[in-house]
Amino acid sequence: MFGNNKELPQLAPPLDTPYTLEELKKYDGSEPEAPIYLAVKGVVFDVTSRKEMYGPGTGYHIFTGKDASRALATSSLKPEDCVANIEGLSEEEIQTLDKWYDFFSKRYNTVGRVVQSKNRL
Repeated sequence: MFGNNKELPQLAPPLDTPYTLEELKKYDGSEPEAPIYLAVKGVVFDVTSRKEMYGPGTGYHIFTGKDASRALATSSLKPEDCVANIEGLSEEEIQTLDKWYDFFSKRYNTVGRVVQSKNRL
């Protein structure tokens, strides 16, 4: 997957919109008109253009609407591994995560970042 030399898409300038993990859940593809997002290392990517891969009922839908860093690093498709916590990963797993981050950042628009909470004004 990492060695795919397909022509890379022209990406929009990255956005820095803050999303809490709770807000990110809304973008899991359940709503047909809503975009599909997933996060890697706290960066939110719009994967809507690949509904056939990330939409409901597809193989990678497990990653949508959440920060799937641990699952990507460990090559896991278990729901409990689709979390941002990367504590305790091996060096090899960290390198795998970095490759996934690179993969997503070259192919999908960055639409935001994951935050713990939003300050209420």
